Amino acid sequence: MTAQGVASQTGSGPEPPNTPLNQGRPHSARMYDYFLGGKDNYVADREAAAKVLTLWPGVMIAARTNRAWMHRAIRFLAAERGIRQFLDIGTGIPTRPNLHEVAQGIAPEARVVYVDNDPIVLAHAQALLKSRPEGRTAYVHGDITEPETVLASPDLTEVLDLSQPVALSLVSLLHFVPDEWGPYDLVQRLVDALAPGSFLVLSHITPDFDPEATQKTVQVYHSGGIQGKIRTRDEVERFFTGLEMVEPGLEVPHRWRTDLAETDSHVETGDVTDEEVSFWAGVAQKS
Repeated sequence: MTAQGVASQTGSGPEPPNTPLNQGRPHSARMYDYFLGGKDNYVADREAAAKVLTLWPGVMIAARTNRAWMHRAIRFLAAERGIRQFLDIGTGIPTRPNLHEVAQGIAPEARVVYVDNDPIVLAHAQALLKSRPEGRTAYVHGDITEPETVLASPDLTEVLDLSQPVALSLVSLLHFVPDEWGPYDLVQRLVDALAPGSFLVLSHITPDFDPEATQKTVQVYHSGGIQGKIRTRDEVERFFTGLEMVEPGLEVPHRWRTDLAETDSHVETGDVTDEEVSFWAGVAQKS
């Protein structure tokens, strides 16, 4: 690691100017990394994150609760529904345990493809490729706004057989997709390409529990050039149109299948409030 990299991660020394990784301005992936307790973030990210924390004090709890929910959802699909193929779009900076580590902890032969459009994530992608020898992982540098390009990527088709069920993970992603980009159409195009028996795994920030805090948080992101839209329960539920929801349906993540929680979870699901978390989460199957 360079001296500049050390300074930027510890918060000492001058911040570098904008570069291909845009260290000089906040970035959603690095802010999320900060909220999860990671170290792959810079001064601009921490400054923006501090503003969010003053408006939404529960945001770090929300990020970690959402992450713990993702682990439970993947564990459920691998252990109870026999899913062995996973497509994770909007991967973000790797934070252990990553999706493939959770899935392969249940089924070592599981195959996982990660997708992100962020050069920051690309720089860390090697951490996502450490598969168990029985399984496979791959990384595709791609964008949810181009679903057909992602699905046709040779790196994806070499690892995943789209004629067989796949779990499509869109965790904490779609609130960064504004309405003008057609988020419902994008999700539908992805789901349409999957085989019957596939699953959609989705979580999304909502204003339903603490509208003032979440709306002001959106303004912080917008002021940093990060687009997006937080959505109500009805708006989030619309992403699951035509799919069969898995019990308990669309739920706050800290009450979704808490029987699957493990002792290494970062958040004890019973110790958080709906206002702190302000997420909806759900899993649904394509018939």
